[in-house]
Amino acid sequence: MSDAVLGQFAPPADTEAEVDTSKKLKFGIIGTGWIAESHVLSLKQLPDVQIVAGADLIPGKAHKFFTKYGLPEVKCYPDHKAMLEAEELDAVCVCTYNRTHAECTIDALNKGINVLLEKPMCVTVDEAVEIIKAEKHSGKLLSIGFQPRMDENMKMIKKVVQSGELGQIYYIQTGGGRRRGIPNSTFIEESTAGIGALGDIGCYSLDMVLNAIDYPKPITVSGYKSNFFGTNPKYNNPADAARFDVDDFAAAFIRLEGGIIVDFRIAWAMHIDTPGDTIIMGTEGALRIPSTECWNGTVGGPMKLYKDIAGKQVEVEIPLCPEDESNGGIFYKKLRSFVDAIKNGTEAPVPSSQILYNQAILDGIVKSSELGHEIEIKIPDII
Repeated sequence: MSDAVLGQFAPPADTEAEVDTSKKLKFGIIGTGWIAESHVLSLKQLPDVQIVAGADLIPGKAHKFFTKYGLPEVKCYPDHKAMLEAEELDAVCVCTYNRTHAECTIDALNKGINVLLEKPMCVTVDEAVEIIKAEKHSGKLLSIGFQPRMDENMKMIKKVVQSGELGQIYYIQTGGGRRRGIPNSTFIEESTAGIGALGDIGCYSLDMVLNAIDYPKPITVSGYKSNFFGTNPKYNNPADAARFDVDDFAAAFIRLEGGIIVDFRIAWAMHIDTPGDTIIMGTEGALRIPSTECWNGTVGGPMKLYKDIAGKQVEVEIPLCPEDESNGGIFYKKLRSFVDAIKNGTEAPVPSSQILYNQAILDGIVKSSELGHEIEIKIPDII
């Protein structure tokens, strides 16, 4: 019986289609910080892509960046607007800090350029709405950078939920985080990041479970956030502690359409190894997903499916799918799927219409925490 349960979740053989290299898509990179490194390394492996331009606000940073990665011929610009004006681009990767995600993405879409936007989508739900308006007006492709969706173990979560084995989903516990893992740079200031652990790793945790249940609309949220560790030189570099003004821990109780409850918590630092595994509970079964530090790759270990079978309470371990590191792994697949969608005229691998709800929850947690009570999540109309 266990084999029969697991058999329906077996991943298909992973074969990559032959790539047409007769026309190379011209890419630009907006922002040349550390996340741009993964974009460039993956794009360099795509035979139907050419990186032709880059932009960064720090003088000389872009040229140094592209030279480091063997691309000294890439034209560099002092900001994204100058690059968009001067170049005929097919697509851009927006790799800037959170506060400029909306501006850079909207400007690129308004120029008729396809966009791969790094996570989080932006900072506020209002920004997300404006991004989607620009997307709809442009008719171009916008995909959000959630590479964990390309992982076979992450896909397994959705397969289990969509199979009906769990029955009607009514409660989800999710989160994760690091006992000590506070970043630095632009991540820790409100003026650049807008949100802290919520936007950096919390969005991944939410996407993992919301994608599995087809992203129902969020209705209300009671949120909490704090920064006891980031602001304390005992736990953070004193210089960084002095400028730290975002969240390093957040928690929330979220109500979704369909009567589903999400119990969420995420941390950059805490006095425990994990705030708990992810649990998806249904009327016919439940799924336990071992926690990780940030959910930006794969799951934390073999998952367990809890069922009643023939009157017996059973636990079925779902073996981990082997990690596929060919061609750069899931980050490569993120870029490959984006390029394929542009060339084939298909839907975005991670559509903005879904991540709008992700962003609305993050924004709702911040607002609820500041107000000190539960709030209704209001998403403006998109025309």
